Amino acid sequence: MRPGTFALSLLAAPINIEVLGALQEEPRSLNELRRVAGTPPPSTMRKQLRVLTDVGAVERHQQPGFAGTASFEIGSAGAELLELAGLLEDWLEACPEGPLALGSPAAKGALKALIEGWNSRIVRALVARPLCLTDLNQLISALNYPSLERRLSALRFSGLVEACPQGGRSTPYGPSPWLRKAAGLLITAAQWEGRYATARIAGERFDFEAGFLLTLPAVSMASDADGTCRLAVELRSASGDPMWARVQAEVMAGEVQSWTANADGEADASISGKPTAWLSALTEGRPEHLDFSGDRQLAVEVVDGLYRNLFRVRQPA
Repeated sequence: MRPGTFALSLLAAPINIEVLGALQEEPRSLNELRRVAGTPPPSTMRKQLRVLTDVGAVERHQQPGFAGTASFEIGSAGAELLELAGLLEDWLEACPEGPLALGSPAAKGALKALIEGWNSRIVRALVARPLCLTDLNQLISALNYPSLERRLSALRFSGLVEACPQGGRSTPYGPSPWLRKAAGLLITAAQWEGRYATARIAGERFDFEAGFLLTLPAVSMASDADGTCRLAVELRSASGDPMWARVQAEVMAGEVQSWTANADGEADASISGKPTAWLSALTEGRPEHLDFSGDRQLAVEVVDGLYRNLFRVRQPA
């Protein structure tokens, strides 16, 4: 499971959002929560509450008196998960085919396609350059051809990838503007997991590169911003050795013209830091824990542009 997808999978179940929304108002009993959630089977209700309790989204308190009586209240993880649900609603409303209601079949399909596309690394591959199904089959060995075809079809049907005809026999696909808008959602979900579900995080170099590549093409800066900028995330291998996720962007007249993953050539500006420092900069607009070198003005413009682009769907028009 890739970073961000565990949190999004929690929100994919409407019952979880209904439970958290009800508990945000006041503590409730199991029976009260069942009524709020549309009276699901007791076993389903208990299962979902157990999942939410395990990550601290819900807190269970045993009540005195009759054995087994308990009340539930929202935890800090649950309050932040509801904020993430707000971002998810913003993203669903930005669907180019028309707003999608959270919990609707179309919204569930789009969210499932996003989660599976991210987990399978199809999204990571397509943000680097347009690829056809045959190309993906050569790059991604963990899935067989039918599995890749099913996931790519789901991404196409949901409007998350689009055809990029190049005149060949096969049609390559690349990320749609709507998929690029999901970058802020994925990064915020990964930050939530880092705080409350660290055992489920499986972040690797490819995940961070994918996040940068997903959003960099849509970043706008001051019109005098020019030069090459390297973005680097300091990671640790399984053996504890340092390794880096690197992306290099070329900026001309305030627009990102090209981008390259795993780049280590010369750059006019460089931004580096640990994952927590990057998450604070990208989700909260707080870059003070990042290290800047070279053309500082360009580096600051890039970080600020990333932050503003990631959350433009929730900013006033």
